[in-house]
Order: sequence, then structure tokens, then C-alpha cells
Amino acid sequence: MIEAETPLQPSDPDERRTQDAVSTEQLSADADALLESLAAGGVAIAPLDVAYAILAATPQGIRRIFDAKQRSYEKPSGMFGNYAMSAELHMMPAERHAMVAEMVEQVGLPFSVVAPFREDHPVLTKVDPFVLDSSSKAGTLDMLLNAGQMHDEIARQAWAREMPVFGSSANLSLSGSKYRLGDIDQVVRSAADISFDYGLSQYANHQGRSSTIIDFRDFSVIRVGVRFENLRQAFKDRFDVTLRT
Repeated sequence: MIEAETPLQPSDPDERRTQDAVSTEQLSADADALLESLAAGGVAIAPLDVAYAILAATPQGIRRIFDAKQRSYEKPSGMFGNYAMSAELHMMPAERHAMVAEMVEQVGLPFSVVAPFREDHPVLTKVDPFVLDSSSKAGTLDMLLNAGQMHDEIARQAWAREMPVFGSSANLSLSGSKYRLGDIDQVVRSAADISFDYGLSQYANHQGRSSTIIDFRDFSVIRVGVRFENLRQAFKDRFDVTLRT
């Protein structure tokens, strides 16, 4: 039995939310500044609809994240992505790529795709082997999709730069996701060279959940995340697929 998700309400009616409109210019500038920091070996904290995330693109940055979070290297980071990136990198039957497209474009909820991937793709061959090793497991790559406007812009620009970025929730390992910049553990926040505050994450909840992670090889659920029951129903209604928990 999966515990029902309880939304975390704003502290006041005027509290900013990650889904609030941001100008195209501001969003682009913020993502550009973040990626410039990562390219220089830095670490960044970004506001996502699922939770605040900490990310990097270089070995030194990835090591700082794992150290700050006290995270085991047995738990790989995930890649910031979008449907086009998944279609190019993940090796799945065409009908499963079509499922991902429909879930992204029509259902519109956040989730992560785990599937075998093309390690020889020209973009991934530019990634340091240590970064790729710590961001993949047993020949599969975890790619986060649909996690909000900042996530999507980071993914878009990172792909254009041919510099994939990887990360995880900005919290001490196993302590639950953080939905406000100010709530992030100080040791984790101090590891970042640049941070952005977009207010309370859209899907903030009292259970500390982030994105749902789905292994598309057999539709097993690696992690139950936000709006899971909606995701499970959508897979059943649209594709007659039962997500296995």
C-alpha cells in the first residue's frame, strides 16, 4: 500500500511557486549562467517542480555533490533531459518511445525514464568517463523529464552545448527532498557555486517525494514519486501497462 501524497501548502498566499511564469529572457539567462558555472567545474542548485536539485557536469563537480550529500556511488545521478534527448539516447522499441512522447506531451507529469542507452552517441562520448559511470548503472541511464520550466531550459541548453548535466535532489542522502532553497541542508547548499530561488516547488509534499523513476524495460518502479497515482492510471488507461511497485 503506497502512502497517499499530501501536498505541502505555501506558507502564505503570495509565496512564489516554481510553476509561476518567468520571462523567456530571464529563464534563458538563468540557465546560461548555471551552465557556465558547471562548465567551469562548478556545482549548481536549481529549482524544479519536483524538488530543488543539485547538479554538475564534471568529475570535480560530481564528487562534490556525492560528498556533500553523503551519497553512495551505488546510487547514480540522473541526467536532465527531454523527450528528444530520450529518443536519441535510450535504446527501446519504437512503441515505448511513443509512450514517453505521449506522457510528456499529453499527460504532462514529471517522471524519469530508465533504459539502456547509446554510450557511443557523439554527445555522450564527450562526457568524462567518471561522470558517466557515476550517472549510469548496469548499462542503463536515468533521465528526468517534464520537471518544470527551469529543468526544461537547462536540458535544452545543455543539449545544444553538447554538455549533458547530471544531478539529484538537493538534500542529504535519504533525508527527503527539499522544496524551498532556504530549507536545503547547509552542507549541501554550501557545495553549490550558484543557486536559484524560484520559490516553493509545484509538487511539494509532506512525504518528501521527488520524481517517479520507471524502468522501461519491464515497467517496474524504482522509486515512487510525486503524482504517482496519476501516472499509474495514465499508463493503464492509455497503454494498458501496469506500473509494478
